[in-house]
Amino acid sequence: MGSVVTGQMRNFIKDYNAISSSDIIAVGVSGGKDSMVMLHALADIQNYLDIPFELKAFTVDLGFNGFDLSSIKQLCEEINVPYEIIETKIGKIVFDARKESNPCSLCANMRRGALNNAAKDAGCNKVALGHNKDDVIETYLMSLFYEGRFNTFSPVTYLSKKDLHVIRPLSYSYNKDVRYYRNLFNLPTVENPCPVSGNTSREGIREFICSQSRQNKHFRANIFGAIARNHVSGW
Repeated sequence: MGSVVTGQMRNFIKDYNAISSSDIIAVGVSGGKDSMVMLHALADIQNYLDIPFELKAFTVDLGFNGFDLSSIKQLCEEINVPYEIIETKIGKIVFDARKESNPCSLCANMRRGALNNAAKDAGCNKVALGHNKDDVIETYLMSLFYEGRFNTFSPVTYLSKKDLHVIRPLSYSYNKDVRYYRNLFNLPTVENPCPVSGNTSREGIREFICSQSRQNKHFRANIFGAIARNHVSGW
């Protein structure tokens, strides 16, 4: 308790009614800093938020070699959150069978499908994903530059086919806030085994944002403010 991230998370939950009494939340944990911080912060908030809810952690294993999940298991044991690994062959399907030249979209859709199915099977009514405030801004600019539309992911989404709500509790936290939290609590991370990790169009957008932010320190805040003021994608 006492971190800026937990405060931001509490504000997000209040603003979007993201967590309700008796929710059972499936927390998607990839092993990256965002998902590890989200899991730890949600478990922390669980202790003092005046809303009773349950957490269950899930990792979608894409089937790549060298994906060591022992640190996630250990963290879940320390914070008393049940943990399940979802075994899949998504990596082989995307890269070997389909030989996708732009694999990220298909992979993301298949990962979400596997997570949502596991969440339903486990009796969860909500799924928490670890997108942060920078991700909101990056996705908005990617949509503008590559699709010609004003769009980003929503803070809370209802999936009618699955009867699940998807929430993004880190949406008020910048990357720097998440990194500080990770360092504050010395949280482990798991290396991403994906062969195209760090070599995507999102990286180009990220570099653009960094370049603009050096010239205008309010650049990120202005973009997010425009998204919120215009209620883009439900913000």
